[in-house]
Amino acid sequence: MAIKRSIRLECSVCHQINYLTFKNAKNNPDKLELKKYCPYCKKVTLHKETKKK
Repeated sequence: MAIKRSIRLECSVCHQINYLTFKNAKNNPDKLELKKYCPYCKKVTLHKETKKK
């Protein structure tokens, strides 16, 4: 059975949390890294998975 976890994506430049998404923890045990638009930086930057508090 798939283990879906909700994760938060944080901008690597300004460190703002901009996106919430889901990932399958069984298929992708590594931290997720995506290029997404940051409204604070006003450009496309690398967003990394952070710990959920």
